[in-house]
Amino acid sequence: MSDRDLHHNATGPGPSQGKLAAMAAWVLFILSIPSANVLVLVGLVVSYVARGSSSGVARQHIEAQIRLFWSVFWWTIVAWIGMAISGLASLILIGIPFFFLFLLMWFLLSIWFTVKSVLGLLALLGDRPI
Repeated sequence: MSDRDLHHNATGPGPSQGKLAAMAAWVLFILSIPSANVLVLVGLVVSYVARGSSSGVARQHIEAQIRLFWSVFWWTIVAWIGMAISGLASLILIGIPFFFLFLLMWFLLSIWFTVKSVLGLLALLGDRPI
């Protein structure tokens, strides 16, 4: 393999190592809702394991998967805490609207995560960076 081929595979849009792992992780992310978020954890493990050996577009997708997971994870924690606090405040009737607001936030996070995962998979299938 020439230096040109090595450079092209590491940085260019050509074939890259780790594409299969990145595809598997996107699919697992997409299936997170019907699996009660169990498969998203498997997808995260796949991303972390493939991170070191991937290159090119696949590496960009794996990095995006890890960032997506952690950003949604922390916002979900915020939504759960908000639901818990507003649930307690509902005992004196002031927390009911906030509970539904945080519930809506959690629902929209789930939808956003799934849509981002589908768009990521489509980009990867087209060998496009995310």
